Amino acid sequence: MAGPRGLLATLRNHWKKTALGAGLLGWGASWLHGRHRDNLLRRAACQEAEVFGNQLIPSSMPLKKATVFLNPAACKGKARNLFEKNAAPILHLSGLDVTVVKTDYEGQAKKLLELMENTDLIIIAGGDGTVQEVITGLLRRADEAAFSKIPIGFIPLGKTCTLSHTLYPESTNQVQHITNATLAILKGETVPLDVLQIKGEKEQPVFAVTGLRWGSYRDAGAKASKYWYLGPLKTKAAHFFSTLKEWPQKRQADLMYLGPTERPPEEPEEKPSRPPLYVRLYRRLRLYWSPPRKEIPQEAAPEDWEELKLSTIEFSIATQNRQLDLTRTEDFMDICIEADTVSKGQFVNRGSQKMRDPHTCPEGSQCIQASRCILQLPEGAEGSFGIDNEEYEAMPVEVKLLPRKLRFFCDPRMREQMLRVAVQ
Repeated sequence: MAGPRGLLATLRNHWKKTALGAGLLGWGASWLHGRHRDNLLRRAACQEAEVFGNQLIPSSMPLKKATVFLNPAACKGKARNLFEKNAAPILHLSGLDVTVVKTDYEGQAKKLLELMENTDLIIIAGGDGTVQEVITGLLRRADEAAFSKIPIGFIPLGKTCTLSHTLYPESTNQVQHITNATLAILKGETVPLDVLQIKGEKEQPVFAVTGLRWGSYRDAGAKASKYWYLGPLKTKAAHFFSTLKEWPQKRQADLMYLGPTERPPEEPEEKPSRPPLYVRLYRRLRLYWSPPRKEIPQEAAPEDWEELKLSTIEFSIATQNRQLDLTRTEDFMDICIEADTVSKGQFVNRGSQKMRDPHTCPEGSQCIQASRCILQLPEGAEGSFGIDNEEYEAMPVEVKLLPRKLRFFCDPRMREQMLRVAVQ
């Protein structure tokens, strides 16, 4: 038998195979460790969900209904597996009556929302596109005033999940991020989010929780996937080749807008209890014998529209949902009009930054706070709109802010952090 010296000599003489074997062994050990860690996270989350499921409820009280809208195509087709392994067990153990609705094609969620019956919770399992479809279908309903009060949960399964940065703590582990989001739904803490209503001249309105973009950065970024073979340089390549086709890249339009509005007091979540019978009878008799005087309606003050001509490399509208301030006294959306005097080098560098944070407003841009705006585009306007990272045809639109329109479940730690920042 060969001794230690013989073994070392063999490894030295076959150093390439030795290096390959060591690399494969290290990768295998790391993979097994990751699987074990993920299983521990799932087990801990399920044990926490069981606490909710074991709570006693009166026999006359029905189980809470949760309707999940799952987009199996999200995350390059991995969303279904991610949901069933990491989120579904938690929801079922929690004692909820869960109904999972899987979408088969783009736009189906909007149609399904129109037919949805009463439910206690709406859960969106997907990415930005799924969120945008579900809230659009929800707010297009004739009875949207009632359905918009249903709390919404978001399980981030897509390639881009902008809302997760607002609702949940950052995590580099995907399993932990999904289980944290699912547990946040069970804990019941919610925050109000603003919604943008975007309406064309003929089309039905589209609704967004992040914002709208129109310009050269958006168009170039949408083509980055074509240069996949360049790896990490694909984004810079897309913006560089965009400068070769046309330069300078400007967008011309007319903008009308109204300033911020004062925030009304928040309505109580619980309805006041019904007064006793004798109180109701007394109120009716008092109204019968001394009816209230008819008030003369006051004329509404004319709206003070501001007008502006645009020449910009990119125009964007963003909600305040990225940095929630629960105590602010005014409601508004942020309009960013970027300068059209940008060098090609700046365009390429900023394009990479905008892929990470699409609604960043660079220095030198014109920033406007508005509650409503009308964007008039010239005939044959170039490019497309990006509404919550989904592509739409560019056309003249009216954008209206619907403040605190929907309530989303969030991690209690994030809500505490928002309140702490507001106090400071």
